[in-house]
Amino acid sequence: MRSNDPLWRLRHALAGVVLALLLSVPVAALLGRVLADAFSGGYGARVAIYGTLLLYVVAGAVVLFAKVAQHETRPLSAARVARWFLSLWLWPALLAAGLISRPGSRR
Repeated sequence: MRSNDPLWRLRHALAGVVLALLLSVPVAALLGRVLADAFSGGYGARVAIYGTLLLYVVAGAVVLFAKVAQHETRPLSAARVARWFLSLWLWPALLAAGLISRPGSRR
């Protein structure tokens, strides 16, 4: 019965992307602070940079999940979470380089 459940089949991908998103929130906050300070920005600049980075990472999560979730079958591990995390931050480069799986291809 579980094999027919689409959420059960995607459990590894869901867990990986959720954990990577949770790890990305403090990283985006830290980057927002550092970048705003580097550009002599105040609190408004921090908020704008933080919001932009969060939007970027969430968009990456959607793109990655749509492209590779059906191929993610290995159990979740620290290395898999690290791979999801890095992929969330590098998703435009991965997409441009063709490293993100296309439907029907196995990478």
